Amino acid sequence: MEILKQIPEDKFATLTTIVSECQKPIVGKRPVIEAILIGFLCEGHILLEGVPGVAKTTLAKTFANVIGLDFKRIQGSSDTLPADLIGTYIYEPATSTFKLQKGPVFTNILLIDEINRNSPRTNSAVLEAMQEQQVTISGETLPLPSPFITIATQSPIEFQGVFPLPEVLVDRFLLSINVDYPSSEEEIELTNRIFTETSRNDQPVTNRGVLAELIELTGRIYIAPNVQSYIVDIVQRSRRMSGVSLGASPRASIALSRVSRAHALLQNRPFVTPDDVKQLAPLVLRHRIVTSTLVGATPADELIKSLLEETPIPQRSE
Repeated sequence: MEILKQIPEDKFATLTTIVSECQKPIVGKRPVIEAILIGFLCEGHILLEGVPGVAKTTLAKTFANVIGLDFKRIQGSSDTLPADLIGTYIYEPATSTFKLQKGPVFTNILLIDEINRNSPRTNSAVLEAMQEQQVTISGETLPLPSPFITIATQSPIEFQGVFPLPEVLVDRFLLSINVDYPSSEEEIELTNRIFTETSRNDQPVTNRGVLAELIELTGRIYIAPNVQSYIVDIVQRSRRMSGVSLGASPRASIALSRVSRAHALLQNRPFVTPDDVKQLAPLVLRHRIVTSTLVGATPADELIKSLLEETPIPQRSE
């Protein structure tokens, strides 16, 4: 694959427009919007974590509307069955045949609200969709549309009626993004908008062809051998850190390499720098590192901060 020498101006303008249009109905949250866009450029799945009411669902729906792709949502609950997600065959007496009724998974961007409320059986269907981009209904394997990404949400404060996500499912998420409370100024603007802003209908600012070109451009961003070694060094050190019972897998190295390329593209740069890696590492690693269960154990984000401080940064090669 040919390496880019320069980012095409029209493609960078499209990326800038996507971010700015997503910000119109959403107060603040630019880093979160950019992270979701990075995940999409890598065709990776995204886990949004935050307390109720911080616009996780709005972020996902707005992003899908702005880029003009099909969007569907399903609410996670203990009563949600695999068929509610993937669909099933319905018997039609008039024709004495079974007709496939597709579930919401047959879309481009699937939002699963409160994924940790799904039963393990339902999330096994989610896992197949995320990993294989296909689902199995009554023994028949059906491909999902392309592109296909899952955006899942979960609240860190929920303990009743939830099922801990298995590591094999968590590891399939390319990024884990914390959605925090707004600042005081942002919250004031939010309350004012309730009375001053009419309902919006976000119009797409791009099309499927351009999106496919942007995804292809992401893979052509250059990453130097010493920067690639830096990525692997970070991931391998996560497995040897004190306070970590399970470090990041090789899938984390692949993920960090992919998202670093996408971040460089958003910075209008045809090559990856160590700063790209450092900025995206927390989003790639926080859900892949299992910390010690001892009382007073260090949170994953603090461990990652120490990890990045301790890992030697490669010098720029001439």
